[in-house]
Amino acid sequence: MVNEFSSSRVFDALADQMERAEFARALVDEVRGFADEEREHGHLCGAVVESLGGEARAPFRVEGTLPEHSDAASSREAVLRNVLSVSCLSETVAVALIGAEREEMPDGPLRELLTTIWSDEVGHARFGWRLLSEYAPLLTATEKSNLSRYLSIALGALAEYELKSLPANNFVPENGAELGLCSGKEARELFFETVKVAILPNLSALGLSPT
Repeated sequence: MVNEFSSSRVFDALADQMERAEFARALVDEVRGFADEEREHGHLCGAVVESLGGEARAPFRVEGTLPEHSDAASSREAVLRNVLSVSCLSETVAVALIGAEREEMPDGPLRELLTTIWSDEVGHARFGWRLLSEYAPLLTATEKSNLSRYLSIALGALAEYELKSLPANNFVPENGAELGLCSGKEARELFFETVKVAILPNLSALGLSPT
């Protein structure tokens, strides 16, 4: 629930940045739609917490803003850095992790809800890869070099966040799979495999490699 509401602020900020950089209105509107989807995910997750006897309340998290990347060679590059980090990295990993949780869940309302969330996350990831593929051939040598250098920073931040969120000693309790719970050790392994097999080769095909 907390993560989904934080993600909505990220996509709102990305849409604002894209609008300032004069990206096509259709693309900006698509990203604003992603923010709406994340807010809806947050409400759905909160409803599950309440239905299980919990209280859907949490401290407000300050995360949710995006860096402006004032050192970028262009506003286009600044936007693509954030698209790379948010959609191509974070959302691609989310697709893998949520998909694995979904596969372990029995049929029922919770699996249907998780399928809805997973489907939206697939769309968020695909948007990033589509946009990056469209703009990669248009980048100047400086922009492409800068993106490759930034990729190292983004991957480091992603690993730090995911490993903090997926403690290796987190084990699934009995019947935990019914609630979409997963083993921290297995989730970490899937994270690294996703980066190795799905993310880095696709970036390399676009001429981007961490430096």
